[in-house]
Amino acid sequence: MKMFACTLLSLAFGSVTRAQSPSVFIEDLTWIEVRDAIAAGHTTALYLAGSVEEGGPHMVLGKHNILARYVALRIAEELGDALVYPTMPFAPTGDPVLKDDLMAFPGSISVTDETFGAVAREVALSAIAAGFRNVILMGEHGGGWTALKNVAASLEASWAPKGIHVYFADGGPYDEEVNRYLKAHGMPVGQHAHIPDTSKLLFLDREARWVRKDKIAPGGVWETTGVDGDPTYSSAELGRLFLDHEVRLWVNQIRLLVLPAR
Repeated sequence: MKMFACTLLSLAFGSVTRAQSPSVFIEDLTWIEVRDAIAAGHTTALYLAGSVEEGGPHMVLGKHNILARYVALRIAEELGDALVYPTMPFAPTGDPVLKDDLMAFPGSISVTDETFGAVAREVALSAIAAGFRNVILMGEHGGGWTALKNVAASLEASWAPKGIHVYFADGGPYDEEVNRYLKAHGMPVGQHAHIPDTSKLLFLDREARWVRKDKIAPGGVWETTGVDGDPTYSSAELGRLFLDHEVRLWVNQIRLLVLPAR
């Protein structure tokens, strides 16, 4: 399992050359390679949104983008017929004028639901123009899911008669199942920058770039720390478990969505 995880990480962050393993990320391919991949049956496009937002004193602001790229890689590898569009790096995280929610913390970036949905819509249309038959919209960060769902429904209504489909995938009951796992193992449940995200980033952070381990502490007052929960229970092993489960749920859901269209 350790060797498998390291291989995936190498693919995700570019230390394996294209000659060794063709990339599933369209930004790593030429237009001819994308065209040929679609002709060879890679007809599903994955669009996964991340976020730049505070993750407490211990996680870098781009944690959701890091996780999104890794998860998208894993999903594409599991599906076997998908290519991945660039991660959308911004999401709705609060009002920048009122400085509420996550925008109360320096470095967080927010876009409106309208902007978030508009970008997803234009990227989905670009994927359709390229020749993809199924476009899957997803969000690694919880904000903006309603916008993605509405965009998918609107495009599906327009394009389904032509044999092209746009779906929203929410990953199923991931949060509920992770929370049940935490409770069953005597660990606290939180809402932000707590055990699941910290553990997943610890698993990926082999070079100690993204997690400040000396800053991991119980949340305390949200307005002061930006943490709701107690990330001191986090571990790389838990992160591996949570990531595997997250990928499995998403893959199963996507297969159920696209199967009727095949």
